Formats: sequence, structure tokens, C-alpha cells
Amino acid sequence: MNKPKVSVSRLIAFRYISSKSHSHLVSFMSAISIFGLSLGVGILITASSIMNGFDKELRENILGVIPHITVSSGEGLESHEWDQMEDSIMALANVEAASPSINMGGVVATSVGSAGVLVNGIEVSSESSVSVIHNFFVSGELENLADNRWGIALGESLAKNLGVQLGESIDLFSPTIVINPLTPRVPFRSFEVVGIFRVGNQEIDSNLVIANMEAVRAVFRIRHKYNGFRIKLHNVLEVGETENLISNLSLPGVSVVSWKSQFGAIYENINFSRSIISLMLWLLIMVAAFNLIVSLIMIVKGKASDIAILRALGASPLMIRSIFIWQGVLIGLIGILFGVILGIVGSFQIGNLAAYVENLFSINLLNADVYPIDFLPSEFSIFDVGSVVTGVLLLSILATIYPSSKAASTPPAESLRSP
Repeated sequence: MNKPKVSVSRLIAFRYISSKSHSHLVSFMSAISIFGLSLGVGILITASSIMNGFDKELRENILGVIPHITVSSGEGLESHEWDQMEDSIMALANVEAASPSINMGGVVATSVGSAGVLVNGIEVSSESSVSVIHNFFVSGELENLADNRWGIALGESLAKNLGVQLGESIDLFSPTIVINPLTPRVPFRSFEVVGIFRVGNQEIDSNLVIANMEAVRAVFRIRHKYNGFRIKLHNVLEVGETENLISNLSLPGVSVVSWKSQFGAIYENINFSRSIISLMLWLLIMVAAFNLIVSLIMIVKGKASDIAILRALGASPLMIRSIFIWQGVLIGLIGILFGVILGIVGSFQIGNLAAYVENLFSINLLNADVYPIDFLPSEFSIFDVGSVVTGVLLLSILATIYPSSKAASTPPAESLRSP
């Protein structure tokens, strides 16, 4: 007996939604409810995709280029001391790989200008184990550093500032002054540009140069094989605990620096912004749910005579309640459907829309000096869509409780007396 009643309730609810016989005000309130739910769901899915995009860019790209942890020393440790320390660090559970390097501050110059830079002297053969910089080359490739001892790779912004292109020469100066009998001299060497990369982060693209470790050692007159190594972690978010463990294992005079010192505040701001934006959008959806309550109450009043007739025909309060619960759920499902479509389109097109707005108005929506990237990323997640749909559907069901209960508790005689 219950199944037919539920089926009849759903059929009547569907007819109430599709029927044009009720008042224009009720239709308007229902449309507002659907529009509010659709807009809230669409914007929430799009905003979640943008935050996922920022999170992915920071984790996989920017944190894929810079070392998760850098261990360095200006004391000039012997090779066996570095080897001993590296073996101890590699034994840690969260450490995935390590690669030796020479990290120095230097100056690069051309006839157009000069700039202070961070010089990374690397072993090309092991670089891919700790960095994905090779994925960001727009000209040349990282492997060219292995073929050309005096080759150098630099960021696209730095290359533009210095007016240098692939195949041209650039001078790398050491900050150390060499004293000779005639006059002090600054060691330098001309390098051939064999690669230009673009990560999308202004600090990396305008301040980083990469060269062969042996060449850097010669220019900076470093006696030892290298002055540090870079570490890649399995879980980049557990860097704090691993950094402390590495510090405890390190020899005196060794510096241990993690990515959090450079990008930690930005990552925390992204997570905080995600929470605030999600809260505001869920409040918008709650307003839409409140509009759904109001529209259902007005529909209940408009259908008072129908309710009385159904009760007179033997409909139970449960059936009356089911009719308006189904009506609210159907309105919610329509709003969710349009919202999901809007959110999916927004998630995949928001980057193109941002680029179009930037070109149209000649503005930068994301300033590379402020944000970690200079474009609007997006990463669609079906899990976010499922979470949003589930949450909004629950709100829609909760919004039907009061109006449906009011409809079920109204006596038939009173309903017939209503104007």
C-alpha cells in the first residue's frame, strides 16, 4: 500500500512543478530558488576547481622545481662527510631522493644589462630525481648542459630582461674578488645559453640560472666537489617534521632550509582562502534554500483547496507531506543539475575567460610579484562535485520539512474555508 502512495505523491509533485496554473508569484519564487541553487552550486564547483588548481600548481610544479629541502654548508665539508650525511638522510622514511649541487649567488650580464641570480650547479644525470624543471623548458632542453660544459639555462623573464636568446652568450660573475699582484679581479666566464624555461613563478623565472656543476665549481673557485644537496620528499606537506630530523642528523655548520621558508605562507593563504570562499558560497546556497522554504510555503497556501480535496478522498497526512517533500527535492534537483553544468563549464573555461579579460582590458589578474603563478589555474575534481551535490541535496530536503509538515497538519475544513 505504501509504494503506490509514494508514486502518487511524486506524480502530483511533478505536476505541481510543471503546471502553469498556480500564481505568477509562486512561479517567480520557485524560479528564484532554482536560480539561487544553480548559481551557488556552479560558483562553488568553479571556485573549488580554481583552489585545486592553485594547490596542484604549487605542489606539483613550483614545488617540483625548487627543492623540498636544501642542505648546504659554507664550511667546505669533505666528500666523505657529505656521503655519510647523505646516507643517514636517505634512510629517513619520507625522503625519496637526493642530488648533490652547488648553490651560489652570482651575477649574470650581457650588453643589455645585468642581474643578481641564484646559481644552481647540478649533475644533469641525477637532476630529474629531485626536480621537474626539464618539463618547463620553452627553448632548448636540460640535457644540453651535459653536452656543453659551458652551457647555461635561465628563466624566460631573466632572458627577456637581459635581451638574450638561445645560442647567445652570457657572462657569469662570481662575487668573490681574486687578489693578484697587479689588480683585484672578479672571476667570470662566458656561457652559451642552451635552455630557457618558464615555470610561471616570477621569482624562479627571473632569478634562477642552472649550469653544469663542474663549470660552476670552476667559476666560483670551489675546492670541494659540491657544497650541498637537494632533497625530494614523498609527502611534501610533512616537510616540517622531516626538516627537524635532517637538522638533527646534520654536521655542525650545515644549513637545512625547506620550501616553507619561501612558499609556506602562500600555501597557508591558499588553504585559508579556500575555507573562506567555501563558507561564503555555502551561505549563498543556504539563502537559496531559505527561498525554497518560502516558495514551498506559498505553494502550500496556493494549493490549500487541493490539499483539502486529497484529504477528503482519503489521502493521509504522510502522503500530503510526501507531495511537498518531493516538490522541494525536485526543485533542488533541477537547481543542482543546472548548477553542475554551470560549474563544469566554468571549471574548464575559467582560465580562458581570465586570459580573455586580461587581453581585453590589458590588465594582469594575477600579479607574478604577489602570487606564486601568473595565470589562473583550474583542476576539476569529481569528488568536489559529489560533495557539493550531496550537501545541496540535503539542504533541499531539510528545507521541505516545515512546509510539508504545515501542509500535512492543515485540517481539510480549514483548507476549504481559505480564500
